[in-house]
Formats: sequence, structure tokens, C-alpha cells
Amino acid sequence: MGGERREDHPHPRREPRFPGELTLENVEGVFSDCADFQTREVYLHGDLERRVTVCYVDGMTRSERLNDYVLRPMAQDPMLASLPMGEVVKLLEGGALYNLSAQRQTDLDGAVFALVAGSCALFVPGFPGALTFPVATEEKRSVGEPENEPALKGARDSFVESLRTNTSLVRRRLRAPELKVREHIVGRQSLTPVDVVWLEGIADPDTVARVERRLAEMDIDGVESAGYLEEYLTDPWDSPFPRLPYTQRPDRFCQGLLEGRVGVLCDGLPLGWLAPGVITEFFKTGQDRSFHWAVASMLSLLRWFCAGLTLLLPGLYIALVTFHPEAIPAKLAVSIVAAKQEVPFSTVFEVLILLLAFEVLQEAGLRLPAPIGATVSILGGLVVGNAAVDAHIVSPAVLIAVAIAGVAGYTMPSQDFAGAVRLWRFLLAILASLAGLFGLAMGCAALIRHLAGLESFGVPYLAPFTAGAGAPGGRPNLIRPPLPTLKWRDGAVHTKNRRNQR
Repeated sequence: MGGERREDHPHPRREPRFPGELTLENVEGVFSDCADFQTREVYLHGDLERRVTVCYVDGMTRSERLNDYVLRPMAQDPMLASLPMGEVVKLLEGGALYNLSAQRQTDLDGAVFALVAGSCALFVPGFPGALTFPVATEEKRSVGEPENEPALKGARDSFVESLRTNTSLVRRRLRAPELKVREHIVGRQSLTPVDVVWLEGIADPDTVARVERRLAEMDIDGVESAGYLEEYLTDPWDSPFPRLPYTQRPDRFCQGLLEGRVGVLCDGLPLGWLAPGVITEFFKTGQDRSFHWAVASMLSLLRWFCAGLTLLLPGLYIALVTFHPEAIPAKLAVSIVAAKQEVPFSTVFEVLILLLAFEVLQEAGLRLPAPIGATVSILGGLVVGNAAVDAHIVSPAVLIAVAIAGVAGYTMPSQDFAGAVRLWRFLLAILASLAGLFGLAMGCAALIRHLAGLESFGVPYLAPFTAGAGAPGGRPNLIRPPLPTLKWRDGAVHTKNRRNQR
């Protein structure tokens, strides 16, 4: 298999996908072996000599709409029985049926895609093509509270899997006609609608063009998870740090649009993405503008401090205990040495094994059902941790350091960013075990260099710390100033209009 060439396995998509004339027989051939494909003959006003054929995909259409808005008018309207069939077709296309729209299909691809999308197709004997009427079902999950971003003081609605429901949630908050929604079809097999959302006159047209260009370049079978959009819209792929922040909350999504960002909504995914994404976006929450500015600023600084703590504490402990014990206070050093006398393993092994155990417990808690996951977390955190200390497998100081680092990581709002930090935490711990504080410093320098080399749609990842701070409206986002003082949008994001209030 390794020697096979890519040319030996061409992509199954071809244009047109279904060649041939648009006839009822060809449509039935496309949907052969499809148990949910249905056809129904309707006699116009009970006239056995005048009949039409309606076909649809069961489950994609709403039966009440199909019966009441399409089948019943054709079967009961006496006008349809007296007119010539040519006039009947014009009448059905023009508005004789109780439907929002009617489209005349002339090619087989268009009719098939309309059927899959939830329309019914009407074939009239003797007339080319078909008429399609949208009667799609609207079965979807109801709008509820966001699970990953709890609303302590604010709106309690969240995005759902229906794309049109999500765009309506956005328009209910941003009622400006300048709100633009442009749709793209992504995925050769899934044909997933993906909408690009922005505020005209505020968002950067170049950023809009970049997002649309990357969506157009996505030549894949389907978009079934969030990773497809995130990895295809951003590069390079070798960095674990996310560059496309997402949210479940429409209010936070709208706030990003007001800041000049470009939004992406995908059908089937209850999330909204915002571009460009810089590092400060992954430390923000939906509550930052709901609390008092002093409280919000204190919480923001706390998140940044905890991010540094979870990243550096394990490596710093290894470096101090192994290479620089003179830097530890005397009483604390004596306590650490006394606790470690009966532990047979090195400090490096203790820290790494506990970090790995912490990741295993977290993964087990996420994959198991909620009641069992909570039990596993308690069992692993309390029972196994205390047992490991009592059995002198690890020392108490190592357990405390790793526990503090692990809990501090949960203060970061973005779990994607927290996952990247955990990866670098392992790397810094290994470097500290090799060269002490020097290795830890070199690892931190490599991390800063890596972050400084990243971009998100033309905006530096470390902005506004590295770019935009000296421009009008550019500001570091470590603290949240009072809202009346925020006269300008963030200078790091390219926008057509920086001013947002008088």
C-alpha cells in the first residue's frame, strides 16, 4: 500500500456528478437502493387522465407541509382540472401551491441536491425538467444554555446544530443591515453549508477574502467535526496552539463581530468561530464585560498568572530540587529532603509519572459517563494519590506541585489552549531535568519564539503585545478598562473603522 500513487485513487467527485437528462426514471435510478426515497402520484382534482408525480426523501421532508401545501391543493383545486397542462405548470410555478418558493430544475444534479436538502420534486408528463418546492423538516435541538461557557451574568442561549437557527440568533442581537452572511458549500460528499458572517464597514475585506478563499480550497469528503474547519482555515499545522477561537454563546460571537472579526458558522456544529484569533482571545470569557472592570481585570490577571504557573511549576520544581537546591529556603529544603529519603525514584521520574497520571485521570473523566467520571476522578485524585504517598512511591511535595499545576490549568477558558500548554509543560519539565534552570530558560525562549512566529489571517499571534500597541486603539488586554473609556477597537485587528463609540 505504501508504494501506491495518489493518481491511482482519484477523488470520486466528478462534474456533473449525475450526467443525463432530468427525468423521473433517472431520478429513481440515482436513488435506487434507497429505502427512504418515495414517489406519489397525484390526480389533478380527481381527474384520472391528468396526473403528476411527486417524489421526496422521507425523513428530510415534513409530512404536514408536503400534504397541506403541495398534495392537497393539487388534488382539490378545480382550476387545475380545466386548464391545459402547460398552463397548469405555469400556475404551479407561479404560486398555486402554498409554499414559500418554487424552482424549475433543468439538470439532474440540481433536482437530486434539492431532494436531499428536503425539497419535493414535481414531474409533469410531457414537460421537461421538474419543479421543486422546499418542504424540509425543522427537527432540531432546542436552544438551551451553553454547557462549556456557563453564563453567570448574561444571556443563557447557545448555538445549536441548525445553521439557520444560529444565524437568526446572531441577527436578533445585531439587527444592522450591514450584517452580511455569505454561504459556501464544503465537502464533496457531505455538501455542508458553511456561512461567513461579518459586519460590512467594520470588518477587514482582506480578512473576509482570506476566509472565503480557504473555504473554497477545502477539497475534502465532508465536514463532520470542528477540527476540519480549524485545521484547514489555519496554518501551520505543526503548532498545537489554536489560532481560531470558538464559542457556544451568540453574545460573545456578536461581540467579536463588533470588534471587526469575521465569523464562521457551520451546519451541524453548535459553535461559532472568529478570525483572526490572537493569544489574548483565549483568555477572555463571556463574563468579562458583565462584571465591574476592576473585578474583571483581577480575574484576567489571575488567568494569566495561572497559565504561567501550570506551565512552569513542574519544570521549576525539578530544576530547583535536582540542580539548584541552594535556591530553596533552608526549612523547605529540609522538609523536601526528609520526605524524599524513602522514595526510591528520582525527582524527574516522580514529576513525569504524576503529570502522566493526571492526564490519564482527566481523559478517563471526559470519556466516561458523568456519574462514573466523577467517581473515577475522586478515586484517582484522593485514594490513589494518598496511597502513592503512603507507599513512598512519590513524595508529598511533588504531589502538591503537580496538583497545583494541574488545577491552575483549569482556569484557562479555552481548553484547546490549555491542551497546548500541557504539551509544552512536559517539554519544559524534560528540559529542566537535563539542564536545570538554564534548560527551563531555553525552553521558555523557544516557546516565545514559536508563539512570535505564528500568525492568524495576517495578524501576529502575540498581538497586541508585539504589534498594534503603538497604533491608535491598540492596547494590551491583560486588564479590562472601564467600558466608557474604550473609544477604539483593538488595534491589533485590522478593521475599516476603529472607532466604536463617542
